[in-house]
Amino acid sequence: MTTVLDVNSTNSSAPNPVALTTNPILTVEELQKILPHRYPFLLVDKIIEYVPGERIVGIKNVTFNEPHFQGHFPGKPIMPGVLIVEAMAQVGGVVLTQMLESKSGLFVFAGIDKVRFRRQVIPGDQLVMTVELLWIKQRRFGKMQARAEVDGKLATEGELTFSLVD
Repeated sequence: MTTVLDVNSTNSSAPNPVALTTNPILTVEELQKILPHRYPFLLVDKIIEYVPGERIVGIKNVTFNEPHFQGHFPGKPIMPGVLIVEAMAQVGGVVLTQMLESKSGLFVFAGIDKVRFRRQVIPGDQLVMTVELLWIKQRRFGKMQARAEVDGKLATEGELTFSLVD
């Protein structure tokens, strides 16, 4: 298995995993090699920070032409909260998937706790999602703390628990 970023690398041209940058560490094409999601359900555009096994930051550019805005809500488009939570989970899924020794299996939700929605997310917003690994057990279960911000203001936060299924 290939690790996306080796933080122990002595290669000076490797990106600094701690510095927040708008340059992607993983592009959407590279994400499609890691995550099973596809349009219209791939909700991450790029990864801009990654510390393997610890923390990851992903970007979702919210655009008006996304299918859910046709009905949520006409004349007042708001990104559904469940899709914000799913987007945060997809970012966290990159961390968990990279920790697997084999490519078989799929991480799915085992729990969603303490989720709070603090502000609306609308077309034109850029959702910056930070996900930190809290714990992992037997490489089959993991819990993460996730935050989604727009313009530096908290939009959504919560704890996401995952389970590996075959």
